[in-house]
Amino acid sequence: MKKIIFSLLFFALTPVLFAQGFSALQQRKLTNALTAISNLYVDSINDKKLVENALEGVLKELDPHSVYISKEEVDRVNEPLEGSFEGVGIQFQLMEDTLLVIQTVSGCPAEKVGVLPGDRIIYINDELVAGVKMQNSDIFKRLRGTKGTEVTVKIRRAGIKELMEFRIIRDKIPLYSVDATYMIGKDIGYIKINNFGSSTVQEFEKAFATLQKKGMKHLILSLQGNGGGYLNAAIQLADEFLSSNKLIVYTQGLNSPKSVAESTSTGIFETGKVIVLVDEYSASASEIVSGALQDWDRAIIVGRRTFGKGLVQRQFPLIDGSMLRLTVARYYTPTGRCIQKSYKNGYEKYEMDLADRYKKGELLHADSIHFPDSLRYQTLNLKRTVYGGGGIMPDIFVPLDTTRFTDFHRKIVARGVVNKVCVQYIDKNRAKLKEKYSSFDKFKKEYEVDDAFLNQLTGEAEKAKIKVDSAQYAISKPLIKLQLKALVARDLWEMNEYYQIMDADNESLQKAVEILKTPGAYEEILK
Repeated sequence: MKKIIFSLLFFALTPVLFAQGFSALQQRKLTNALTAISNLYVDSINDKKLVENALEGVLKELDPHSVYISKEEVDRVNEPLEGSFEGVGIQFQLMEDTLLVIQTVSGCPAEKVGVLPGDRIIYINDELVAGVKMQNSDIFKRLRGTKGTEVTVKIRRAGIKELMEFRIIRDKIPLYSVDATYMIGKDIGYIKINNFGSSTVQEFEKAFATLQKKGMKHLILSLQGNGGGYLNAAIQLADEFLSSNKLIVYTQGLNSPKSVAESTSTGIFETGKVIVLVDEYSASASEIVSGALQDWDRAIIVGRRTFGKGLVQRQFPLIDGSMLRLTVARYYTPTGRCIQKSYKNGYEKYEMDLADRYKKGELLHADSIHFPDSLRYQTLNLKRTVYGGGGIMPDIFVPLDTTRFTDFHRKIVARGVVNKVCVQYIDKNRAKLKEKYSSFDKFKKEYEVDDAFLNQLTGEAEKAKIKVDSAQYAISKPLIKLQLKALVARDLWEMNEYYQIMDADNESLQKAVEILKTPGAYEEILK
């Protein structure tokens, strides 16, 4: 039976693996090797593991973005792009082996039955989950499930002696692409997009309409940290800013003919001032949007050179429910710039690219970045100089601010101390904070992280065996206070409020606001 399964798996893969690039000799060679292993190997074999390892090895030799995704990982990988999953709608935190409800998703099943922030989930379907050292993944498996199915949770709520039981019918739970939407001053709107999924453009249009009603005339679009997603979502978003019949992106590969995407006449913001924020983590679909708007002189790009991921993947479902994500083409901007950075020196070197940029000073100094003349291009309207060679180089460079980052700060973030202390603080003070700060505006203006909160943090750091270096603590203290305030805002309200606090430290955003508020500055850059 194992031999039959192995053969079925192998021959199911052959249409994918053995395209025109594989000679008949090499196909037979691999078939012979697998047959020998299957029939003659001294011990029993794990055919699933062997095939998966073989696939991973083959793909790693091709490029850094062709990958094999196991059956177990497929749903998790696609979730952020599909824009939803099926479950109960609870944001939780495991705190000292206790499952603490941080937020319930608005309008979703858990909120509808009365689950509240601050509740502690003790049982899920009569299975004890408190004090048993479960991982987040274990909780996900128990709370998520098919729409329409039931899950029962028993909850301990402060002030109530008995456990409270809730029967929750699972439903579709939305995952949002737009993290933040708010006004800066009277006429500048700000929208932050975290990825390009199936609902991104609809979310953007809704956010845009909200800002328009508040008097927005100019837009700052943040793609900082946005790792990409669906190609069509990027094309549709770029189309919102471009008049009709403008080339947005084209793709081409050895076995994939040139495919061209152009703008339509349906854009909702084709004439106002636009600034796009990018950084070294902006990749793929983010680079398509920023590259198209830069090439057509439609927006000013502010920040640091983007990641440089310009390879197009297609997903091939395999016979056992797993998936092959295979690179089939490259992206090119309207001027013909290839977005993809080089990977000729191998996978390991490619993975170290951002670290190498930092060592060379590229993230700190614009004059550390050098482009050969062969990578020089001209924008399509104003004939400004832009560069190819991997990623999108911004029009206005903003260096990475490292002055407040220390080893102490990195450790308390990486080991979860900052998040843990914030969860403990909110759990103890939620009702008091809600009463005192009836609105976010009041919280933003008046709330300050006090010494007791900071002492709690340093105490937890010591418990985690992180040395509290007084000099490093003093350097990072303003950043720590800002992060704690932002996390409190997130837990009391939403991610939108978190970014309104954290963006006080976003120097690229501050530069964009300066450009838009300085008479003639925007026009001077785009001339």
